[in-house]
Amino acid sequence: MKSVVVDASTTLAWCFPDEASEYADSVLLALEERTILVPAIWSLELTNAIWVAERKKRLGKAEIQQFMGLLKTLAVVQDVRSIGDYLTDVLPLARENSLSAYDVAYLELCVRHSAPLATLDSKLERAAKRASVPIFAPTKRT
Repeated sequence: MKSVVVDASTTLAWCFPDEASEYADSVLLALEERTILVPAIWSLELTNAIWVAERKKRLGKAEIQQFMGLLKTLAVVQDVRSIGDYLTDVLPLARENSLSAYDVAYLELCVRHSAPLATLDSKLERAAKRASVPIFAPTKRT
């Protein structure tokens, strides 16, 4: 099974109707036969975004349950590394690209696993291109 790294910006577009995009929807459809690789921070990013949306009455419990149901259908593998690995591998990429360690964790995962990146984050996309990491381009089904 082929892998793709999917960042929180893409994943959250599946949850929030006002953040939906054609790209995010096509990524979701293309993930049927792929493994999704994510850094350990991914779960916390999603949880925090949902918590903030719930507090602001942007999402209700039904929408949250629906999103959780969707996530359960996907083959998600969380990559957990030691602090030494993060400092050795992620910190230099963060410095080099002037991005947060959170964002660069996705990029480092792509590099280490030779996997493409699915993102809606333009800064992360530019960093990926500089690092010769391909941006995931879902093929359209006919």
